[in-house]
Amino acid sequence: MVAVDIIFAPILLSALVYFLTRGAQHITKYIALGWFVVLFIIALNWYHMLPEDGGFIFLGNYLSVPQFGFELTLQIDALSVAMLLLTAALLILVVLTSWNEKKQAAYFSLLILFSGPIFGVFMTTNVLWFFMFWELTLVPMLFLVGIWGAENRVYAAIKFFIYTHVFAMFMFVGFYLLYKQTGYWDLTLIKEATLATPALIWWLMFLGFAAKLPVFPFHTWLPDAHVQAPSSISVLLAGVLLKMGAYGLIRFTVELMPITTLMFAKWMLVFGLITTFYAGFLAIYERHIKKMVAYSSISHMGLVVVAISTMTYEGLSAALFEMIGHALVISPLFLIAGWLHHKTHTWYMDEMGGIMKKAPYASAIFILAGMAALGLPGTMGFVGELTIIISAVKSWGWWIAVIAFAGLISAGYIIWAVRRAIHGPMSPLVEKADFSMSLAEKLALAIYAVLIVYFGINPQPIFDLANKAFSFLGGM
Repeated sequence: MVAVDIIFAPILLSALVYFLTRGAQHITKYIALGWFVVLFIIALNWYHMLPEDGGFIFLGNYLSVPQFGFELTLQIDALSVAMLLLTAALLILVVLTSWNEKKQAAYFSLLILFSGPIFGVFMTTNVLWFFMFWELTLVPMLFLVGIWGAENRVYAAIKFFIYTHVFAMFMFVGFYLLYKQTGYWDLTLIKEATLATPALIWWLMFLGFAAKLPVFPFHTWLPDAHVQAPSSISVLLAGVLLKMGAYGLIRFTVELMPITTLMFAKWMLVFGLITTFYAGFLAIYERHIKKMVAYSSISHMGLVVVAISTMTYEGLSAALFEMIGHALVISPLFLIAGWLHHKTHTWYMDEMGGIMKKAPYASAIFILAGMAALGLPGTMGFVGELTIIISAVKSWGWWIAVIAFAGLISAGYIIWAVRRAIHGPMSPLVEKADFSMSLAEKLALAIYAVLIVYFGINPQPIFDLANKAFSFLGGM
């Protein structure tokens, strides 16, 4: 399959699927599942094609407009492939956890549509096309949150759309300045040019990526979006859209402007530390189970920013591992939080209690993911947090070991959540609830559990990808 087809075929495929399956909507999920499996296989094939010494695989130039230096250049490296594999895997799991979703023809068609631009984000090295794909991911997400979300879904969807779009404009201005000062739109050509205003461009791009991550104080859109979004869509928000911000930060600040990034690395560190602790303390005081998970997600993305601020091979490798680990750990927490709300009709943990007695399978997965989130050895959370602490201490000194206290904060809100919602006396709401779970949902949660433990015990495959992506920074 031609690389460009992966990006643009979902436009036609989503429309065909919607109009042809409205009379038999149960078929739509099988088509979506099949398409996402194909995407995963293609990404896995690219993984095996990666050169041992790093670098890009050229996939072609398309839609060329020579007089403006404007063409869709598709190139992938180890960082791209890591994000593509993660995205395809999460899309497969999202289908499984949405197996009985309402209005299936529209829902799964929008998921198919989403797969095109999100793959484009990670496959292009043309900054203008990167921006266009970045913006296009907002469209299906707007409808997925606004139609299938909770009571205040329209408000949350519009806030999410406007907030991230406005900050994307800062990023676009930075990209335009890159073009004006170099004459190129392509990342690989811009690297060789001299920039007249690197500091201004750096801050413009940083603002766009920081809001997507999100870091304090640009995070306020995320808790609302997570709370109102369907739980499966929260998986995409946390597992994919937030990673777009971290990916952009690495690709367009660290890789494109390393000297300028070194100048402002301390600012990045400050943003990361504040985000980690501020969101962690908010999670401790939160009674709303899904909002607690949302703040936990923000806190862990703060650790990613701390790792990126080191500007070292070790730090960026730790950041990549934490990005993948965060996606696999936080996703089952969101899924089970939404599932518990669906069953008990409450979001508040102190109105639950005793769930372990009626839903031992979901409770066990929630506890496992929670322990991974607080950094329990043998899980992905431990490897990610440990490598971030080690790389940060090497770069910033022993004082930065203070981030280890983030693990204590995580332990506080996770154990408190387990105590209130999973254990304890059974509440009336739990006692009368039916906690049946579909086979597809059980399968998806089992896959998350296996991956959390597998990569916690054997993290080497992810670090092998990191070695190919960041080996050029080994001497910094």
